[in-house]
Amino acid sequence: MPTDIEIAQSIELKPIAEIAKDIQLEPDQLEFYGKYKAKLPLYLIDEEKISQNKLILVSAISPTPAGEGKTTMSIGLTQGLNRIGKQTIVVLREPSLGPVFGIKGGAAGGGYSQVLPMEDINLHFTGDFSAIEKAHNLLAALIDNNLQRKNRSLDLDPRTIVWKRVLDMNDRSLRNVVVGLGGTGSGVPRESGFDITAASEIMAILCLSRDLSDLKRRLGNIFVGFRHDKSPIYARDLNAEGAMTALLKDAIKPNLVQTIEGNGAIIHGGPFANIAQGTNSVIATKMGLSISDYVVTEAGFGADLGAEKFLDIKCQSAGLSPKAVVLVATIRALKYHGGAELDSLKEPNPEAVAKGLENLEKHLENVAQFNLKPVVAINRFLTDSEEEIQIIKDRCAALGVPAVLADVWAKGGEGAEELARKVAEVAESVEEDFQPIYDWEASVEDKIAAVATKVYGANSVEYTPKAKSDLRKIKRLGLENLPVCIAKTQKSLSDNPKLIGRPRDFFITVREIEIAAGAGFLVPITGSIMRMPGLPTIPSAEKIDIDEAGNITGLF
Repeated sequence: MPTDIEIAQSIELKPIAEIAKDIQLEPDQLEFYGKYKAKLPLYLIDEEKISQNKLILVSAISPTPAGEGKTTMSIGLTQGLNRIGKQTIVVLREPSLGPVFGIKGGAAGGGYSQVLPMEDINLHFTGDFSAIEKAHNLLAALIDNNLQRKNRSLDLDPRTIVWKRVLDMNDRSLRNVVVGLGGTGSGVPRESGFDITAASEIMAILCLSRDLSDLKRRLGNIFVGFRHDKSPIYARDLNAEGAMTALLKDAIKPNLVQTIEGNGAIIHGGPFANIAQGTNSVIATKMGLSISDYVVTEAGFGADLGAEKFLDIKCQSAGLSPKAVVLVATIRALKYHGGAELDSLKEPNPEAVAKGLENLEKHLENVAQFNLKPVVAINRFLTDSEEEIQIIKDRCAALGVPAVLADVWAKGGEGAEELARKVAEVAESVEEDFQPIYDWEASVEDKIAAVATKVYGANSVEYTPKAKSDLRKIKRLGLENLPVCIAKTQKSLSDNPKLIGRPRDFFITVREIEIAAGAGFLVPITGSIMRMPGLPTIPSAEKIDIDEAGNITGLF
């Protein structure tokens, strides 16, 4: 079988102007980034059309390290919906270079369900990540400059600074650093560190902002630290928000590309779902709903992370309500959650599949808790047996949940037509809006408990002394009414990556709570989750190469 990049490079791309015409946009409405990429101006957003069109969320069960193909399924479903006569556009996140060069690979889909040009999308694309990184690090530089310039000092206590720097790369050696060494002319020495760019609060802000003025307001609200008198300092106190917004003036505009079958695709923003809200931007989603009858979008990792945050944070903030949820399941993930070893997932094991169904069942329960109707999409792999597939179908039938086999990697939209018909049927029958898991006005502890007990299945929540201190700080700052964006491992419904399947009788430990006042949420950090990942033993970067003609190999 050809690889993803070989398939992508075999496709003759349409000029992006042609793709735009297919979705009733004129070339003079685009800002071109070469022949096959363009940015969409924000004036195209139409709130009236948004309320009339249908939003489909693609989520998944708890994934294996390689992921379960939500992006591939989202693209395949989009192509399938277009094939059955439903005008549809897919709206996705931009890939981070961390996973691209790390363990997971690219995030442009796979096989015959990809967005193109995949090499550009997986690498620098239109420079959005770079702009976010620069805006974030500009604030960091302004903070350290203020410590240095005593004549303009805000009396910021260096020990309280929470703003780190970011880099779009997995680099564990940068998690904890000391800055300001080299003498009095080189700054004030203090401990700091780096997060990955996808975990930057500015990434979260960009993805939740309504427009340029809202972006600027949110940037000004970024919490930096405290003065020596314990009063808070925000980015606006450093007069940082204007310059930061200027750096993001183009990054705020969504990017238009195409699927492998020539359908329009919008890609914008890239927060991770285990350490941030894990969905594309509000602006991109609203753009899609303004120009298409159906919008298919995905939220990162399992439904306990991406879907929960999509619904409780993004949809609540932006006034959106999906009409259906597609829950992607794979045989390999069910085997893993049934106790099979990672290196044996390609071998037939019906017993492990049956045992692993507990994980799927919990995610289906979670979707129902939001008052949404799920459709299970079985993402087919070549190693799946008919017996294993039937086990899933039989269990879903017993639960009254539709389950459809989708062969989108090998067949593209054709392999998703049955799924598309079922999703359209569900979406067109829904009249009620979803129900969030918690009320934003509840206490911080109650919001965390609601997610932990209802979504994760925990018995209770425990707080370290640091987390309890953070709760007091949040109350002192008057930020208790913000939603919670819980940072948790994606490998388990619990905060312990070793607890596979459907863990029971466990508690969640909140280690600390970060304040993302600009983004408009709080970040309770659980277990041992890191905001700067490390590279695996054999990074994907070692397989990526380019020849003298500029042809890239090794991306997947």
